Parts: sequence; structure tokens; C-alpha cells
Amino acid sequence: MLKNIISYQEERQDKKSLLNKLRKNIAIIGDSTKMKALKERIARVAPSESWVLITGGNGTGKELVAQNIHYLSPRAGRPFIEVNCAAIPEDLIESELFGYEKGAFTGAVRAKKGKFDFADRGTIFLDEIGDMSLKTQAKILRILQERRFERVGGNESIEVDVRVLAATNKDLKAEIEAGRFREDLYYRLNVIPLEVPSLTERADDIPALISHFTELMTGFGGYRPKQFTEQAMQITKEYKWPGNVRELKNFVERIYILVPNDMVEIEDLQYVGLPIFENKPLVELAVANFREARAQFEREYLKRKIEENEGNISKTAESIGLERSYLHRKIKTYGLDH
Repeated sequence: MLKNIISYQEERQDKKSLLNKLRKNIAIIGDSTKMKALKERIARVAPSESWVLITGGNGTGKELVAQNIHYLSPRAGRPFIEVNCAAIPEDLIESELFGYEKGAFTGAVRAKKGKFDFADRGTIFLDEIGDMSLKTQAKILRILQERRFERVGGNESIEVDVRVLAATNKDLKAEIEAGRFREDLYYRLNVIPLEVPSLTERADDIPALISHFTELMTGFGGYRPKQFTEQAMQITKEYKWPGNVRELKNFVERIYILVPNDMVEIEDLQYVGLPIFENKPLVELAVANFREARAQFEREYLKRKIEENEGNISKTAESIGLERSYLHRKIKTYGLDH
């Protein structure tokens, strides 16, 4: 009896340790105002049983938000089942979600459980739910209402206990107006709305994110750590990042693979494919050498920043992280004081 109690306690401790490690690995990086607000809302929502609709652009981290909600909830020790609704062909999504019985269609030689089966007593995450067909939406709505479903080709009603988290990069209200999304399903899912901000809206988090991805590259990739110059870091904060955090992660990976030096300079950013000034190259390829290329870039960069700050040198120096006296010398060197 005592042995069984000790074994049970050790198992619980191991599970708790694993969960704490997992929570650390999926921690949301960033302390900007919007991210603080998002993390506070996640902390309030996670312990509940409420369903959540997560919205935001591609690459913002909607899946990470869903994982945090699950692993901070009482269901953390239960399955977290992810379904990418956009990646499954329409004619297969029902069998993927609900499973099928033997003989339900050609090739169904044995019964198979679906995602809702595996998510029982846990959480199911329906990613890109805005890409789901109206027919499948109707079946999803029925499950959410009745908490039971039937497998494809079957008649047995199977009861499930799942918490539903859904995510989309689409404006579902606009999709409803266009007749592509069910209004009743929208209101069923949208109990707690969470919007994940774009990286442009949280530019102050970029240094912390770069530091995080740097740890991944040095810890798991075996690379030597690199540092960004102040100017290079400032440029990463000003870039619009249409691919959001996912694009930034790929960018850091390219930096580590392609840039040989330990210090990342402004020239290295274009070298790895970062289009800093819209579609215009930072430097022309016709320049004679590296020194000329760097000088040409600096002149173009300073000219644009001074224009953005309407000629205010003090404001420009502060915005790009340079001493005012140093900036004055650069302006004189490049003939920008005329």
C-alpha cells in the first residue's frame, strides 16, 4: 500500500516537472504593452472551461497562445490535439475530425478514431477555422451544441468532453456577410475573443525575440552567439515584418547560417534578404568595395532618417541610437548638411 502511494506521488511529481518544463518552452516572449495585456488575459482565461477564438495575422503566434491556454488549464495533463483546417482536403476533413467505421468508404478496412476522440477530456485546437467548408461547419456546430458525434459511416452516438480553442487569420464577421461562415458557429466559438498583435504593433519586443531565437540557435544548433550592432537592431525594429514572428525567426536562422562574423552589421541584413527600404537595394552592386558599399548605405540611411524627423538632428540621433555629436560628424562627412 505504502509502495503504491509513493509510486503515485512520484508519478505526479514527474508529470508536474514535465508540465513546468513544457510551460517554460512555450513561454510567450515580449513585455510590450499589448503583449502584457494578452498574457494577462491568457492567465485569466486558461483556468476556465470557456471556449476561445484567437485571431491575428499569419505568423503572429496563435498556436502558441492556444498551447499556453491548454497547459495553464486544469486539462494540462490531458491531450492537446491540433487540427489545421486549411491543410486537410474538404473530402477528408470529416473523417479526420470524427473518425470512420470499417467499410465507410473504399479503403476503410478498419475503424479509425478521429481528432475529437483523441481530444476527449482534453483540448482541441481548430486552427484556421475560417477555411472550413459550410458543410463541415454545420457538423462542428452540432458537436459543440450536443457534445456528441457520429463517425463517418456509423450510427453510434459518441459522447466527448472537450474544450474548444479556435483560431483564424480571417475577419469572420466579413466572412459571415459574404455567406462563407455560419453566424451561429461564430457566436458559439467566440465566447472569449483574443487578438494576437502583429509584430509591427509590438516592435519593442523584437530585441527580446531575437535574443530568444539566438538561444535556440546556440543551444540546439551549436552556433557561436552573435550580437547586433545598435544600428542593425534599430533597422530590425523599423522593418514591417509582414510574416510577423515566423518571419523574424527565419531571419535569425539565416543570420546564423549565412553571416560568418560574430557582430551583425547593417550590411548583413540585406545580405540575408531583408528588404529594408521597401524594394530598393540598400546599396548598388556597382560600388568598388565593401568600404564604399557601407559608406553608401550609411549616407542613404541617415538621409532618410533625417527626412523622417523633418531635419531635427537631436530627434534623429535619439531615434537611431547615436550620439548627437557623432551624427553631426557623419552628416558633415556625407555632405548632408547642405
